[in-house]
Amino acid sequence: MSQFTVSGRFQGRDGWEEFSKTIDAVNESVAREHTLADFGSKHGLKRTQVEISEIEA
Repeated sequence: MSQFTVSGRFQGRDGWEEFSKTIDAVNESVAREHTLADFGSKHGLKRTQVEISEIEA
């Protein structure tokens, strides 16, 4: 597994907020899915409320 740094922004109560997370994943698409699922489960956000701008290995 590789480590990916996923960055972007999400829609919070006071507008859009920036984020950067490090995820262990097999490839970029799995890292994207883990990030979206994490925001959905922890923050109750829908996928349309999360914008991923960059995924780096």
